[in-house]
Amino acid sequence: MAPWTSWLERLPLRRSYQVARPRQTIYRAGEALDGVPIICDGWAARVSRLSDGRRQILSFVLPGDLVSTNAVFAGSLNFFVEAITTVRHSSYDRADLNERLGAEPSLIKILVGACLAEKDEIDQLATNLGRRRAEERIARLFLHLKERLDARGLVRDQSFALPLRQQHIADATGLTPVHVNRVLGALRTEGLIELSSGILKIANPAGLQRIADLR
Repeated sequence: MAPWTSWLERLPLRRSYQVARPRQTIYRAGEALDGVPIICDGWAARVSRLSDGRRQILSFVLPGDLVSTNAVFAGSLNFFVEAITTVRHSSYDRADLNERLGAEPSLIKILVGACLAEKDEIDQLATNLGRRRAEERIARLFLHLKERLDARGLVRDQSFALPLRQQHIADATGLTPVHVNRVLGALRTEGLIELSSGILKIANPAGLQRIADLR
């Protein structure tokens, strides 16, 4: 699916811009949202935090993504949004956007598609944490990110920027950083991926798809 900015930037909507530093919390769970936030540049994550400091990354938010489709309808979110890299984000006036949605039926279809994609990410996360093996979880994560980045024209020769530390991958897959390190080493040894200086190359797409159990 094309990023939301490719559609919203064509519309005369009011919005404001802000910049967040890496590891900065952009939105807190339960915090009032004045508008509908969207990531313009950089990577962020939707995060569920536990009282003892543990956390689960629910999904990654890429350039052009709404922070959540829920923000179109609700004035708050039930999760945190954290910057992974430096993030430039903007916020659209909710009433203005909803008025445009009513006048542009094609946008409703795009919004429904975004809602379904967000739901599918949560469904896949539940299956990952409940049933899939570690190598399946990580392979699926890499292939999913590649697909999303490819839609933004950010993949070249099966390679793309991956600004994630092993802790991010661990928090997204329900594994420990030590386990993530072992799986990454195995994927490299098997010639499935190359990972260096923040660039991930899917060296053997078909092989990684087999590991991910994608049919």
